[in-house]
Amino acid sequence: MHKTTKQAMEESLKRLLLQKPLNKITISDITEDCEVNRMTFYYHFKDIYDLVEWSCEEDARRALNGKKTYETWQEGFYQIFQAVAENKPFIMNVYHSVSREQVENYLYKVTYDLVIGVVEEKSAVMAVRQDDKEFIAHVWKYAFVGLMLDWIRNDMKSDPKELVARFSTVIHGSITNALEQVRTDKNHHP
Repeated sequence: MHKTTKQAMEESLKRLLLQKPLNKITISDITEDCEVNRMTFYYHFKDIYDLVEWSCEEDARRALNGKKTYETWQEGFYQIFQAVAENKPFIMNVYHSVSREQVENYLYKVTYDLVIGVVEEKSAVMAVRQDDKEFIAHVWKYAFVGLMLDWIRNDMKSDPKELVARFSTVIHGSITNALEQVRTDKNHHP
């Protein structure tokens, strides 16, 4: 099955990143480590950075695992921190390489997926335009990812639970307040 082969290559990449930086890992290193041939690698990925991107997307999918409601969004944010911390060698190596953007895109995707779930849930009984909901989700996505990138830059030293608690205090009620401000049944001017 394609997925298990791709996962084996992901595991090989992560194992190899414990030994050397991303820019020193070759496709041959990966294929030797997971005992597949180069054709198999190229069947699934166009290059190592494609594998990195796929790994980030898989990590993003696993990070939330259904935690997209208002009651559990803090837990969802904490799970994002945990997923990054569990993959620290991978994340730090990718972040400090030429593919830093892939780490940022991974964080933007997983965070947006969480926040838009919260926004959709809180706006379920309100008449709010979809583009307003998406804008609110993007604002909070950038705020959270900025916090997360600072944490990564500082070698993940701060306690994630404390960061999530502080973030939660700052934004408490803000999503609901923003939704109420943009309700289409109020004096909203497009």
